[in-house]
Amino acid sequence: MTNNIVEGSINFKISVGKSRIHGKGAYAREAIPAKRKLGSLGGMLISKRAGRLKAKAHSSISLVELWNGKSLDASVHSNELRYINHSCKPNTYMRTIGHHVEFYALLPINSGDELSCNYGETHHDGKKKCTCGAKGCKGFL
Repeated sequence: MTNNIVEGSINFKISVGKSRIHGKGAYAREAIPAKRKLGSLGGMLISKRAGRLKAKAHSSISLVELWNGKSLDASVHSNELRYINHSCKPNTYMRTIGHHVEFYALLPINSGDELSCNYGETHHDGKKKCTCGAKGCKGFL
């Protein structure tokens, strides 16, 4: 980490394209075995307060709140993992370690599959309609 910039990394071929879930999405361009680390999200560390202000000002952001009062703003200095959209039936999961946000495959992912993650609690407080389209979708974020 240099000057609040968190360097990201990607361990598999991933591209960005139009998403059936929301805006742009991240897509596997090779098979990814279950339980393998896809990579870590790049971005800039900002305060949690600054992150929440940014979230209120934008309809769509790439932001992860961390345990230490900081947020990782992936709208700057980021990589393709920032386009992993929410799904109520995801194929990846997110883990935070220190200032790093890592993504892992929950199950085998085929080349061409859109990558998705259950975001868990969000700044939307259950007020934003979920558009994942998954069977058993909870309806809101």
